[in-house]
Amino acid sequence: MRGRHLLNPVPFLLLTPKPPSRALAFRARAPAPAAPRRAAPLAEPDVGISRFASPTPGFRGALKQRYSDFIVHEVTRDGALVRLTSFDLPDDGESGDNAEEGAADADHSRALESFRLLCGDADCDALRALLETVSEGGDGDISPIILSADSDKAHRSEVHDFFKRNFKFLITDTVDHSDGVQKCIRVRLGSGPRGGRGRNRKEMDDSGWRDDRPFDSRGSTTWPYHLGKFLRFHLYKENKDTQEALGVIGKMLGVQPRSFGFAGTKDKRAVTTQQVTLFKVHANRLAALNSKLAGIRVGDFSYVQEGLVLGQLRGNRFAITLRNVVAESDDVIKAAVDSLNKNGFINYYGLQRFGSGSVPTHLVGASLLRGEWRHAVHLILGRKEHYRGHGHIDAALRGIPRHFIVERAILQRLKKFPGNYLQALMAIPRTLRLMYVHSYQSYLWNHAASLRVEKYGISRVVEGDLVYKKGCPLGEVTATDTLVDDDGHSNSPEVEISCETLPEEVIQSVKVVDSEDVLKEVYSFEDVVLPLPGSETLLPGNEIAGIYLEIAKKDGISLIESVHGVQDFSITSMKGGYRRVLERPVDFEWDLMAYTDDNVSLVKTDLDVLSKIQPSEANELLSDGTCSYPSGDSRWEASLDASGPTTEASSVETKPIGVPDLLPEKLAVKLEFTLPASSYATMAIRELTKTSTSYDIPIPHPVMDF
Repeated sequence: MRGRHLLNPVPFLLLTPKPPSRALAFRARAPAPAAPRRAAPLAEPDVGISRFASPTPGFRGALKQRYSDFIVHEVTRDGALVRLTSFDLPDDGESGDNAEEGAADADHSRALESFRLLCGDADCDALRALLETVSEGGDGDISPIILSADSDKAHRSEVHDFFKRNFKFLITDTVDHSDGVQKCIRVRLGSGPRGGRGRNRKEMDDSGWRDDRPFDSRGSTTWPYHLGKFLRFHLYKENKDTQEALGVIGKMLGVQPRSFGFAGTKDKRAVTTQQVTLFKVHANRLAALNSKLAGIRVGDFSYVQEGLVLGQLRGNRFAITLRNVVAESDDVIKAAVDSLNKNGFINYYGLQRFGSGSVPTHLVGASLLRGEWRHAVHLILGRKEHYRGHGHIDAALRGIPRHFIVERAILQRLKKFPGNYLQALMAIPRTLRLMYVHSYQSYLWNHAASLRVEKYGISRVVEGDLVYKKGCPLGEVTATDTLVDDDGHSNSPEVEISCETLPEEVIQSVKVVDSEDVLKEVYSFEDVVLPLPGSETLLPGNEIAGIYLEIAKKDGISLIESVHGVQDFSITSMKGGYRRVLERPVDFEWDLMAYTDDNVSLVKTDLDVLSKIQPSEANELLSDGTCSYPSGDSRWEASLDASGPTTEASSVETKPIGVPDLLPEKLAVKLEFTLPASSYATMAIRELTKTSTSYDIPIPHPVMDF
């Protein structure tokens, strides 16, 4: 089952491959480059993950056996922990809104009387109906009204001027009457500061006018002035990825995906809480959905002036439960936990970074860097069962779920521009376009990190290492290639941008360690960084630089020049960044507990706390006594907001169980820790258990040729 990984001992790192599926025939115009067939599932060594920070033995356990075994809370930039704590509406939202509406109604009454004298009773009644619809909060599909036919140009100009003076949130234009002679004035809701975009309506209605001009009814200038333009709320979700949850909410509200903003996407097989912003929607509309939503809740509403964008977070707080723990003794478990806290873990990009499809995303990225547009398209499309058996784009589109954003975007663009594969790739939302190349950068970084640890270990800094300069605070940095989506925050299942995979690397002042630095022991291994190649990054001044050039050359890629002029698919057009080789969990806590029922949650979620639901009393702690580790990390000096409830059973220290007949039927290890936004919790668990996080990936099927 995907999402449930039984952590196996390291000797069994390479899993048994699945037998290949029988090839299916497709109608094709020409032979397409075949997606590479994998003889085995995607394994950690395939993407450069091969070393551990400590030789301390680990233990076996099941990760994500239940999605409630993996709880994630976002940490905001100011260090606050994002929790779902209330469903209450903002105190000042509705009262202020009603007051403003009352004043507006009074102004409208006076203006409507003037309009009646200018255009007559019928047009006045139509305008009043439009204003009532707007006042009810409808900022989605509000139909325009068409005034009576008017052949007097001077009178039409007077009507246009009237609306400019009295109803600035409404827009008027002139459209043709069906008789082709007379003109009519169309009145519609304004489209905000970026008007002039939207859909085309080319049908005739009962009034006989032709509405063939585009408009966009998103966003109303009638929004109350005292409220921020964005509704900020806490999104709680269970076993759903961020895009899926927001897609459900957006559909129920009738708003576009681009109306939402968030700092980072969170894991699907998990229980997560994060901040989201929504453009010009009242809290009561969103709160009313709670009774209709399954596995999703929204709360902690407030109005703010700015929406969230990707990267605006400090990190994530994890509460992870490993079930069915098997170890020689509880001392082995304690030693492994102590080692993780003391030594940290190698800050690898986890397997999530490389997707869950049959063709890992870094291979797509390599094709893009080489300018092989057609091949890249076929790598992306060739792994979804929805394309098998179809020879035509229309047939394929009908079988693709709407949340497959990447695939639908490609096919729709190919339908419009047959054979133009670059155009098809550019139709992918920019966030996801960049992710393919970022995946290849991550692939290079992982291999470089493994070589650095293999050759020099983690106990010392060596000449030629790259380090952050002393006296340059980590807060004063410039983000590199921040993935801000210009086409809406949407995701596709094959590119899993999890809470751990946001590109938080930074362009910061670094230096190459020289012999004097080594002699004076100015830097420690915690200062050592490795680059994600780009136009503004340095390579190490030792042998580690060679691995970047060697792998890139083998893949037919140059790190210093581009073979094409498409910036989004060129490393030389990206700034690049640096990433610490070693990372330590912050505010680390743990406990060992006995349990008997795999179907019972061992940690309280935010919803449990709100509902006053307690985990089963049958699941008892094995011991008591505090065993939490202070941070000691200056990057996290601002303490987390502790006002919210904490997970059940704060950290406790393991002590011997004693009498054999008192041994519990099953053991679980519960961990809580905080990581920066770009670090992977799965890599911390890998270090703890000394096991692989590899999972099975299906063999790719033959691709269609569009």
